Amino acid sequence: MYFAALLARTEDGWEASDTELDDVETLSDLTDLAQEASVDEDTVLVYIEQEDAWFGILRVDGEEDPRIYVSDASAAARSSYGEILLTDELLGREPGAEDEIAALEELVDLDGTEDGEPTGPTAGATPSSATTATATTDTNAASDSDFDSDAVPAGPIGELGILADFGISEKDLLTLRTDALTEIADALGASEVLEAVR
Repeated sequence: MYFAALLARTEDGWEASDTELDDVETLSDLTDLAQEASVDEDTVLVYIEQEDAWFGILRVDGEEDPRIYVSDASAAARSSYGEILLTDELLGREPGAEDEIAALEELVDLDGTEDGEPTGPTAGATPSSATTATATTDTNAASDSDFDSDAVPAGPIGELGILADFGISEKDLLTLRTDALTEIADALGASEVLEAVR
């Protein structure tokens, strides 16, 4: 079960709204959603939570690049909404790496082999060339597996100081688990406006 909320800071305090993510497919979509809710380019926080699994915070300050924190990257990676927050930059990998992996996996699926063994003679190919192609594919598959395990670490990832100026220190953020939004809203002084939309 997912819950998403948007908190926008105004001259009169915080305004809260629950947020539908049905049309959000990329980080740019989520950032646009936050910027549309911004008042005079002030801070907007988007909070996404998968119950008892992970939560993520996207912070947008005007036209600045979004700042992101995810409480458990490996858990979020198994979620379509989590994948939106887990950008290549956040994970410290080359942009487009996922596309390259998908392309390599597609080649593995199309090579007509199972468990690294040829299923039969390859038309127009000598046995030695078929063996060479299989060995190359196996090497790629192994490196993909290594890449995936290294790319999405277990535990928190992102900017630990994302809420420091609102009184939530790095240590405080790391201790938040279930129902983290309640504690965040308390620190922001936004509990009442949040409760109205939950």
